[in-house]
Amino acid sequence: MLDRPNRDRVLSMLGLATRSRNVVSGGFATEEAVKRGKAYLVIIAEDASDNTRKKYSNMCEFYKVPYQYYSTKDVLGHAIGKEERSCLAVTDEGFANSIQKHLLDSK
Repeated sequence: MLDRPNRDRVLSMLGLATRSRNVVSGGFATEEAVKRGKAYLVIIAEDASDNTRKKYSNMCEFYKVPYQYYSTKDVLGHAIGKEERSCLAVTDEGFANSIQKHLLDSK
């Protein structure tokens, strides 16, 4: 898990991206964004089912979209102002790069 400052930064960046309409969430919307080439980063909840994790990681690898496992469904949903979310896609390249940088800095 990330250290506290980077964790807070990732969640606040997701919130900002959501408010600027650069995040789609939920299974169907994430899948559409990946397949249409609109997703720059997919985030999959660490507590998502094995089937969900496999489905989205395989899809991202096939379409060459970066993906990360991060946090829990509840925390991801809360960060974007929704109910639990197993996966979400960032549809803005700048936000995606920034979020990914914070995710990788902490590893």
